[in-house]
Amino acid sequence: MVTPIYVQRRPPRANLGPPRREGIARFPFPPHGRIPNFANAGDAADRLAATDAWQAADTLKCNPDAPQLPVRRQALRDGKTLYMAVPRLSDDQPFLRLAPDEVPDIDDATTVSGSAKHGVPVDPEAMPHIDLIVAGSVAVDEAGNRVGKGEGFSDLEFAVLRGFDRVDADTTVATTVHDSQVVADSEIEPDRHDVPLDLVVTPTQTIDTDAAAARPDGLYWDDIGEAKIAEIPVLQRLQPE
Repeated sequence: MVTPIYVQRRPPRANLGPPRREGIARFPFPPHGRIPNFANAGDAADRLAATDAWQAADTLKCNPDAPQLPVRRQALRDGKTLYMAVPRLSDDQPFLRLAPDEVPDIDDATTVSGSAKHGVPVDPEAMPHIDLIVAGSVAVDEAGNRVGKGEGFSDLEFAVLRGFDRVDADTTVATTVHDSQVVADSEIEPDRHDVPLDLVVTPTQTIDTDAAAARPDGLYWDDIGEAKIAEIPVLQRLQPE
């Protein structure tokens, strides 16, 4: 079994944040302290759905945040099986499966509350290979570097799935953001555990990053506190003896 990588994530830099121009942010408010929702998020989802990576994917993992709601709905409408992580990976079966033939109401099932009601809890060992990951972002650059909320769970989820050989070098990692969330390359300094983005998709453009950064393939256990390990059952299973 390959051991995944995860370290405690530093907080996002103070000068990086949600869309700053008036009228861009959308509910929920305030946009700070979360993956910010933004105007025309549906257009970004449509643009992502037109990519080769989307067309080739049968299985997706997507974050539960508001700006990626159109992505989750499009996935099920396109007949793809969607996986979402249980909040903070706190359950023994830390992922939820939403399959098109198992979901009676796509609009409801793809919300945070609806996914808990309609999603089928699954163990990583029972999951298929994930073809495409869609991550929520606070800020990104064209080199594929990404800043999230600062808690590191997106990278941790990737690490857990890599530990069970459910993601690998062939898994495309994408994000949908507003154009104003794309910052200069010099503004984001990636850490060794960060998962680089292959695709950055906005309402107006699709950026193929040609990400040069290596994907993590091992876990920095010394950087994970015992309290966090105690809170996440799947980490206890992966922890070396």
